[in-house]
Amino acid sequence: MAAGDGRYFCTAGRGLEPFLAREVRARLGATEVDCVSGKVFFSTEAEPGELRKLKSGERLFLLLKKHTPIPVSRNKGKVLHEIKSLVIEEPKYWLDVISIWRNLHGCGGQKDNVSQENPSPLKRKSEEEANIATKRQKMEQVRGTMSEECKAEGGERCVVPERKSAQDCWTESKTSLEDPSKSSGEEPIANKQLSFSFRVSCRCSGAIAKVLTSQEIGRAVGIALMKQCGWRADLRDADLEIFIHLNDIHSVVGIPLFRLPLANREYIKTAGLRSTIAWAMASLAEISAGAFVLDPMCGLGTILLEAAKEWPEACYWGADISDSQLEGADVNIRTAGLMDKIELLKASVKALPLPSESFDAVISDIPFGKKFKITKDIRLLPDILQEMERVLRVGGTIVLLLSQDLHKCMDGITKHAENDSPNAISDGTSETTTAKALNVDGDSSSLVNGVEESFLSSRQTRFGSLVPDGVYGVSLGKTDAFIYKYRKISSAGNQ
Repeated sequence: MAAGDGRYFCTAGRGLEPFLAREVRARLGATEVDCVSGKVFFSTEAEPGELRKLKSGERLFLLLKKHTPIPVSRNKGKVLHEIKSLVIEEPKYWLDVISIWRNLHGCGGQKDNVSQENPSPLKRKSEEEANIATKRQKMEQVRGTMSEECKAEGGERCVVPERKSAQDCWTESKTSLEDPSKSSGEEPIANKQLSFSFRVSCRCSGAIAKVLTSQEIGRAVGIALMKQCGWRADLRDADLEIFIHLNDIHSVVGIPLFRLPLANREYIKTAGLRSTIAWAMASLAEISAGAFVLDPMCGLGTILLEAAKEWPEACYWGADISDSQLEGADVNIRTAGLMDKIELLKASVKALPLPSESFDAVISDIPFGKKFKITKDIRLLPDILQEMERVLRVGGTIVLLLSQDLHKCMDGITKHAENDSPNAISDGTSETTTAKALNVDGDSSSLVNGVEESFLSSRQTRFGSLVPDGVYGVSLGKTDAFIYKYRKISSAGNQ
């Protein structure tokens, strides 16, 4: 593959790959979209400003090479030779790569063009972190924002260098070069352009991880690049990062376009639910201009913020029984400048002070964290569903995020409804819910082509007037969860 021919890949949390594939098609007009676990590859002519708007991805890379897996043998030297052959090219190749990379960030190509991307999300937890910025906190913060990126796979070791900021936990080679002028015969002009700092980030999993560590691979590639191109290694503040991912599926080499993950939102002061999950939930709600959208358990308001930023022509309401959560949501809303878009009220989800059939969409993360959860009395779930159903208009959608325990409870509810409800489908057949592609304007949806949806449940049963319209398994890092989508087909009195 030629260097930088408009081919990219973006990492995604497990289960969000179909959402990201639909988004790059709809938002960027992407072609040649290819989904694999944890990544979406695509081609586009979109500018960096448009690429930066992706909401369901984690980190975006310019794809340099994508090949079949590296042949693995017991001979480490042979395997390392294969890896270096994949990465190492003539200096002219890397000169082209750097030129393309600089063009993506403007003719200056300075580090600030990529590093000064919303510094505030690095301190989203609270303003006090400005005075408590210890190395331990920075490490934990990076792990939080890149939980899907730096999960150790197949014995992979994750290391964070000291004083590293706004970077992921990928293992890096520790190499250095005192004299960057020793290149491989290029002319002085080329040497001048190639003489800058770099770092190698490496992830390996599967069979190759049993033979070589990420450190060994990164070190070997780093030394080879320094000898070949005359670059200077800098682990903490490099001009350029080269990312290598080797597993049993493919061998990938890329360059990150932005230093901070796309999942870092500058408009969210205090993070609650992961922003990519919140956006994916909102994208399922089919929000249109003038619609009324409710989150009856809004917490810090992440879902409402993501929805209001993407679909600003709708009206949003958030309710919560917790004063502290409402205060945090209010701060987030003010920080995002969405005071005129989102209204907050204190109320219990079991008794909402809202008229029946007054909302077009209800979106909510049913709490199951350590501090806020309803799993102590899992029988509350039917009552919550019933109240959400009451305030939802006919034809409207409900989108819920449920834990594994609540997922089992939901299955029990729908099975009970299947047996008891006269409207339930009882033929026992299983149908796959038709996946629908994201329309960024939010006014309509179109059918997806070429993207496989991982529905964990597709049985068409009904709870009251709600018909299931898909279940999506997603990862929240340390735990898994399930996004349920329902559609209301009739009024309560016409069931």
